[in-house]
Amino acid sequence: MRRQYITSIDLGTSAIRCVIAEYDDDEKIRILGVGSVPSEGLRRGAVVDGSAVSQSIRSALDKAILMSGVPVKSAIVGIGGCDISVQEAKGVVAVGRANNEVTEDDLNRAITAAQSVVVPNNKDIILVIPKNYRLDDQDNITDPIGLKGVRLEVNAQIIEASSTNIKNITSAMERAGVAVEKFVPEPLATAEAVLSKRQKELGVAVISLGASTTSLTVFEEGELLHTAVLPIGADFITHDLAIGMRTSIDVAEKVKISYGSAVYNTVRRNDEIDLSVFDSHEESSVLHDHVIEIIIARLDEIFKLVRDELKKIGKDGLLPAGVVLTGGGSNLVHITDYVKEYLQLPVQIGKVSGIFGIMDHVDDPSFSTSIGLIMWHINEDDKMVGGDFALSSMFGGVSEKVSGLASNVKDIFGKFLP
Repeated sequence: MRRQYITSIDLGTSAIRCVIAEYDDDEKIRILGVGSVPSEGLRRGAVVDGSAVSQSIRSALDKAILMSGVPVKSAIVGIGGCDISVQEAKGVVAVGRANNEVTEDDLNRAITAAQSVVVPNNKDIILVIPKNYRLDDQDNITDPIGLKGVRLEVNAQIIEASSTNIKNITSAMERAGVAVEKFVPEPLATAEAVLSKRQKELGVAVISLGASTTSLTVFEEGELLHTAVLPIGADFITHDLAIGMRTSIDVAEKVKISYGSAVYNTVRRNDEIDLSVFDSHEESSVLHDHVIEIIIARLDEIFKLVRDELKKIGKDGLLPAGVVLTGGGSNLVHITDYVKEYLQLPVQIGKVSGIFGIMDHVDDPSFSTSIGLIMWHINEDDKMVGGDFALSSMFGGVSEKVSGLASNVKDIFGKFLP
């Protein structure tokens, strides 16, 4: 039996996660090794300290290798952050054969022709995804190979990322002793792990609540419709709590995990949280419902941006398969109830299915991207062609919206301050 070993590395702002999997002739994915370490040297998906990043990568790799016993020379690497962009492109070629039968070579030439769009000097192209083809007067062809015609067109999505960040990540990987086999956009990898084909056909959004960013990926009729990366994530809730409670980030994070909730109806108004339970140097307490008030204020800011993105594409409240939540932030208590009410859509936490092995080590939404990177690699031939290609930005220009995000939260802080 042939076995293929695949390694993925998810470079998150809060943690770097490495997963080693086996894929065999039975077409089963088995998780063999997992490594997760606190992330150092990354900010919103960008490298700010190359040495620290390489050390974190090496530490995560060593843990996964020790668990699996599989040596690693290269890895599939997720790339995220707010500098990812997507362009729509069209490539047109004449069918090459005298009998006008479309071949794989014709598809490759059409995809190459789509590269002619202008790519910004500070961007590199990491993926091109053919959406559909047109052969003469026939539209929306999924696979034209074997059909006959004269003129072949491809409609494709070309995904770009910061040249500087790609180089810095590649350098950090090399210093960690492992090569980059390919880059895959994290939002697409996450969707690969948690969505079914039927959900993509009906219309669905994946919202990944990361530490410093929130990504939105929308599918309809089986195709990627829209994606955006918002420069705000679950760590912002922790920072707000630290300011509001006048305590450390560590204590704020523990309070969020132990007492955080996305709805009010779980506590009585005068319940208090004793902060000394989390740190012996703390002597104060805080009202539980005020903690939840801060959490909800920040969630409102995040999901307003999400709703704005859905409005841009005319899908606000109009996705039959609803929303699938993933990322570490989706572990917040009652988050599905909150999102269901705010977006007026059915909501569920994303679950990875059809994977075997040591699942207890990856049975958490924060590992969706790591698993999705492996699944993307295995299913890659069915959806895209990798290489140097290039697509008007589908990724929303949302950074400017964030400058005023703290205004509502600051109003809440007054309840804690003298």
